[in-house]
Amino acid sequence: MSSIITRKDGDVDERKLSKKRAAASDSSGNNGGGAIEAPKKSRFDVLDKNGGGAGDPKEDATVSASLSSTQIKLMMAHAQREIEERKRALSNLRDKDPLLASVPSIGMPVALATQALSKKPTPEDSEKARKIAELQAQIRAKLTGNLANLIQPTAVAAAAAAAAQAQERPKPLILDEEGRTVDKSGRTINIPTVTPTLKANIRAKKREVFQRTTGGLGERGESATSAQDEAIKYFDDRIALKPTVRNKRTLRFHEPGKFQQLAERMRMKSQLERLQNEISQIARKTGISSATKLALIAPKQDMPDDVPAMEWWDSVILTQDLETLDEASGKISIRQTAISNLIEHPTQMKPPNEPMKPVYLPVFLTKKERKKLRRQNRREAWKEEQEKIRLGLVAPPEPKLRISNLMRVLGSEAVQDPTKMEQHVREQMAKRQKAHEDANNARKLTSEQKSEKKQRKLKEDTSCGVHVSVYRIRDLQDNQSKKFKVETNAKQLQMTGSVVLFRDCCVVVVEGGPKQQKKYRRLMLTRIKWEEDLAKGNDGQDVPNSCVLVWEGTSQRRHFGEIKFKIFPMEKMAREFFQKHQVEHYWDLAYSGAVLEASTDQQ
Repeated sequence: MSSIITRKDGDVDERKLSKKRAAASDSSGNNGGGAIEAPKKSRFDVLDKNGGGAGDPKEDATVSASLSSTQIKLMMAHAQREIEERKRALSNLRDKDPLLASVPSIGMPVALATQALSKKPTPEDSEKARKIAELQAQIRAKLTGNLANLIQPTAVAAAAAAAAQAQERPKPLILDEEGRTVDKSGRTINIPTVTPTLKANIRAKKREVFQRTTGGLGERGESATSAQDEAIKYFDDRIALKPTVRNKRTLRFHEPGKFQQLAERMRMKSQLERLQNEISQIARKTGISSATKLALIAPKQDMPDDVPAMEWWDSVILTQDLETLDEASGKISIRQTAISNLIEHPTQMKPPNEPMKPVYLPVFLTKKERKKLRRQNRREAWKEEQEKIRLGLVAPPEPKLRISNLMRVLGSEAVQDPTKMEQHVREQMAKRQKAHEDANNARKLTSEQKSEKKQRKLKEDTSCGVHVSVYRIRDLQDNQSKKFKVETNAKQLQMTGSVVLFRDCCVVVVEGGPKQQKKYRRLMLTRIKWEEDLAKGNDGQDVPNSCVLVWEGTSQRRHFGEIKFKIFPMEKMAREFFQKHQVEHYWDLAYSGAVLEASTDQQ
């Protein structure tokens, strides 16, 4: 029997351990030849005091350093004897208990134990096998715990002592039954694998994996072949693809004399432009160019139709119609009974541009007259209210109290309780203020009514005639801010029209009422500063931009819709646009003025 006695829970007997520590301290003191020191506390004492928990790491290191190799070997021998005693006790129990007889020994492999348990596959055997497995697991857990409690302090000390002596000694390779690498305690050790870092090795490894997965004529090879066939099935050979290999460029030689011909052509073109510029300058000086342009602008006179023999208004005196001829004289037959010596005056018709209702000029009163009229109206209203109160139709109003007339109106009541009277006066003042605000809110227009009122003020009656204005601007194509003002103001004033952009002449036509035309005229001629921008003249020099009112008048109806911008590269196209709206004379007036202005600038 070993001198170290262990309890059932795996703890070491304190009495035996205290004797062992005393012997160890005596031997160390005698060997050292120094003074006898007090016995140091072992890790087992710390574990007993802390309830089996971990002790102080500094104290464990001190204990492990103080132990010698002889003491470590002695403790390992004690542990081995304890294990042998446990094995003998288990074998005695197996002999006594028939249930444990079939349990294999601790050193027996798991495969042999499984083979022994699986000889008779009956339900009772399976239940016994399950119980045996549970008991075997419990025994192994207890043995592992006891060995850990016994070996852990000594293993730590031995590792700390032997680490300095055998650093260069190679570690032994221990393999378990399944071929895995384990340490001395039986735990599996994970050995890190070395991964390739060179790109050549990485590519070789990827190639090997690819060949392993896709090599052979298996299911994967067949699936890859079917995928290729599927891709070829949906491939369109009509689509031209870029070749993977770049074609080599070949030398291409020009024909002899090619660049000489190009140079000769460029010289002839420049000479022709120079001659055209000289001719145009001479024509400008003599005025031939402007006259030619004006002649082209002038509209062609339409030939009058044949004058009929009789007009339509003479049909009342004809026998039948205008085509009836007298057989004897060959002239149109006239009904003589319709002609007398009386004069028939035509029916008085109303002019088309005259309004249906008579328009009266508004009467504007002076400030003194307006005050007098307001005073008279208020006096009449006050008299009417007093008459109703006198007749008892309306209750008399309360006296209008204020802080200033409080004492004068209330008198003794204000003296008796001034605080109450002041509160009463302030309530009456707040009531009057609230009534005043309510009346204002009742008269206040909503947002829809405000918008309708604004539109009503801007909108004018154009049933009797539309006022038209035509403006000519030298250049309006590149100025975005001024284009925005021209368009936005016309839309806000509810005016119709069009803006034609041409390289030599930009025409703005607006249609609306007289008030609208007045505001828009001020915008075009005063508010917008056209002189700030420069425009290109016919001679290529920069000249100040300008805006001119070409014509203003009235028309019977509107010829354009909402104002829009139109760009025309040719003068003929611009005139056709106005001709489509039956106002080609607007363009003739504007463009002729632009031609005359250009000729005046050049002279």
